[in-house]
Amino acid sequence: MDTPTGPLTATRPPLATGAPAPYRIGGARRRRPAVLALAVALIAAGGLGGAALYTATGKRVAVIALARNVPAGQAITGADLTEAHIPLDPALQPLSVNSHVVGLRATADLKAGTLLTSSDLTSAPLVQSGQQVVGIATKHTQLPAAKLQPGARVVLVATPSAAGSGSSGSASAGAGLSALTATVVDIGPADSDGTVVVDLAVPSAQGAAVADLAASGKFALLLAAKGSG
Repeated sequence: MDTPTGPLTATRPPLATGAPAPYRIGGARRRRPAVLALAVALIAAGGLGGAALYTATGKRVAVIALARNVPAGQAITGADLTEAHIPLDPALQPLSVNSHVVGLRATADLKAGTLLTSSDLTSAPLVQSGQQVVGIATKHTQLPAAKLQPGARVVLVATPSAAGSGSSGSASAGAGLSALTATVVDIGPADSDGTVVVDLAVPSAQGAAVADLAASGKFALLLAAKGSG
C-alpha cells in the first residue's frame, strides 16, 4: 500500500450539477454606529423622563402645621405653629411657611398636627361696630365647666333671684335683661378667691344693663348653641 508523502489536504467533492449551495454561517454582524447611538439616546431620554416624573410627583413643599391644639376664637401665636414638608398635591391647599398668620384667630377648634388653611383663620375683630366691651366678675359657679376662649359665643342669663333684689335700678335692669347673647373678648386670670373677669362684647344699647346686672352678681354665663347668632 502506497503511503502519501506530500502534505494532507482536505478536498471537497464537486457538487452535483443543480445541487443547492451549502448554507454558510458568516461571522458576527457588525452593529452600525448610528443604531448604537440611537439606542443610547433612547435609554438616556427614558431615564431623564423618569427622573422628571419622580421630581414632579415627589417634590415636597414647606407648609404650616399646628404644634398644639388651638381653640376656636383664640389668636394664633408663634408657639402654636410648626413647619411640615409634604408632597406637592393640588388637592391640598395648606398655607406656606411664608404666610403671615400670627395674630389671626382660629375659626374653629384646631387640632395639633393638622395643616393650616386659610379657612381656619380670620382677621375679623371680636368687637364689632356698635358694640361695647363690659367686664363682668364671675365665680366658678357662674361659668360653664368648659374653659372659655376669646371668640366664644355665650348667653348672659339673669338668675331668677335677681328679680326684686337690690335697688330699683338693679331690679329693673335684671327684669329687662333676662338673657343676652354676647361674644367673649378676653378672660382675665383668677383672683385669690377664684373670681375671674370675663370681657364681653355686647350691643351698645345693652351695655349699661349688662354692667348693672354684673354688679348685682345675679347672673350666669352659658355656652351658646352652635350656630347661634
